[in-house]
Amino acid sequence: MSTGTPTPLAPHILDNPAWASLSGPHAAFAEHPGGRAGGRAAHAARYPADVAPFAAIADPDAPRSWAALRELVGAGGAVTLAGVLTPPEGWETLGTIQGVQLVDTALRAEPAPEAVRLGPSDVPEMLGLIELTQPGPFLPRTVELGTYLGIRHRGRLVAMAGERLRPPGWTEISAVCTHPEVRGRGLATRLVRAVAAGIRERGDVPFLHTAASNTGAVRLYESIGFTVRRRPFFMALRAPADPGNTAAKFS
Repeated sequence: MSTGTPTPLAPHILDNPAWASLSGPHAAFAEHPGGRAGGRAAHAARYPADVAPFAAIADPDAPRSWAALRELVGAGGAVTLAGVLTPPEGWETLGTIQGVQLVDTALRAEPAPEAVRLGPSDVPEMLGLIELTQPGPFLPRTVELGTYLGIRHRGRLVAMAGERLRPPGWTEISAVCTHPEVRGRGLATRLVRAVAAGIRERGDVPFLHTAASNTGAVRLYESIGFTVRRRPFFMALRAPADPGNTAAKFS
């Protein structure tokens, strides 16, 4: 029998996807407070600096999570977090980007016969294409996080897309970009469909992020079968020098 008291909704795993990845499928990449790598994170974790720029905390409302994050990054250390967060007193906000998180609800996923698998030997070309097109963070070891596919034209890499965050049951499509000289040919869409096909084959659901200011990308993703789920912030923060400040807001 209902008491008439509203029940708070349980957090969705995609509300904190970096934490779900680092404490789950990507645990082998996780760096923890005290320099421990691999295994299960307790309250804070981050990717190695040459893999992905993200750190994560288990519970944004828990002082112990913020204390663990400060221990992880060090006094005055900078860190990037994803989500709708209100950092405690003492944490300095260095920058904020409004994002859009979209999930696959009606995407037609299918292989792209012209796509090739990209690996470590392709990283210099991949970094060059990322630098030219600026789709978001991609670092020298990001390719290790999942499958990356590319399309070449006359031997040159002109389009790519791949997998980044891996919350259990979900996989993020990331680094979607096309060389300006070949835009308008649907290459990015074909690669998104192909990467999604591989994600679905292992039983995961594709999702992705883009900047809210990139309205053209949002419209494109919606047109091919993605639906906006939420609008998280990506925040660059600096840890307090005094560890006592970390929990000040919650005292």
